[in-house]
Amino acid sequence: MRAADAATDASGIIPLMRKVADWQLANPHRDLSANPHKSTLSQIGWVQAAGYTGVMALAELTRDEHYCNALRQIGEKHGWSMLGRVYDADDQCIAQTYADLYQKYRDPKMIAQVTERFDYILAHPATSILKFEPSVNPGHRNRWSWCDALYMAPPAWLRLWVATGKKQYRDFVVTNWWKTSAHLYDDAEHLYYRDDRFAGVGEESAVREANGKKVFWSRGNGWVMGGLVRVLQILPKDDPARPRFERQFREMAPVVLSCQQSDGLWRVSMFDPASYPLKETSGSGFFCYAFAWGINNGLLDRATYEPAVLQCWNAMVACVTPEGKLTHVQPVGYDPKSFPDDSTEAYGSGAFLLAGSEVYKLLAK
Repeated sequence: MRAADAATDASGIIPLMRKVADWQLANPHRDLSANPHKSTLSQIGWVQAAGYTGVMALAELTRDEHYCNALRQIGEKHGWSMLGRVYDADDQCIAQTYADLYQKYRDPKMIAQVTERFDYILAHPATSILKFEPSVNPGHRNRWSWCDALYMAPPAWLRLWVATGKKQYRDFVVTNWWKTSAHLYDDAEHLYYRDDRFAGVGEESAVREANGKKVFWSRGNGWVMGGLVRVLQILPKDDPARPRFERQFREMAPVVLSCQQSDGLWRVSMFDPASYPLKETSGSGFFCYAFAWGINNGLLDRATYEPAVLQCWNAMVACVTPEGKLTHVQPVGYDPKSFPDDSTEAYGSGAFLLAGSEVYKLLAK
């Protein structure tokens, strides 16, 4: 698909999504044999697992067994396990794909270890505080103390609820989402801090950008918007917890929209794009996904948000190489940073595929 055609032609979206997924599956980028940071490098760590959520969206959109089989092979290779950190949300991201595959194939082994892990957490809840500072709080990653966690863990817990009918999984998500929100969501700005190191204590002590504004990281808020979508996809319409999630989604959306740049993408800093002029496609991909899903499901006004969706999709398409590599993806990090134009990571491709799945539905209507 040519970039010029992307915003108006649904027919080219799936072929392009296939190209990106195929390239990503063939090029995981990271040396999976070397493990100084196992959660980052592992084939079932969060970097790859977030990418698989997009591959799964493509599989569901196309009903193509090729992609399901690729994901099943990964699950089989790793014995349908997660990494060893019991409470860490990052290590739970892979469970989203396991649970989705279970819904399709109904093979109990696909969720057996996930169920064991989550049941242990329910029986032995983490008692650490939410402060994200290891010198003060050694268990700082045992709770959802950083905003990325809201993409990694809650959709996995809710999918296991659907698979098993065990309501405690749903209740765990509802309780802990709002604890994290109370800690990291800025009620005035309607955005999330990545963690409390950026929020500080009180208005005056919050970390600031070069222009004096608060530090809100694009991909961090993309993780949250994507997480909200994946929570709302699961919660029934009559669930008493649903209105509060919808309200936060609608609160964040106009602020995110106001930060979109003239080329259709977002920059790594929401409030100081001038300090980081580089294009960035992972946060942009999650915002595009969230906006398109919101339109498709009646939560966002189509006339207001569709132009932003199509402009962003167009801009992301222009960042895909002829081989299918998505470029302009900020590397692993936790705050706004500069990076090379050709940088890519699996989670960026995942965001692109999720966005494509919803843009296709939007244009196919």
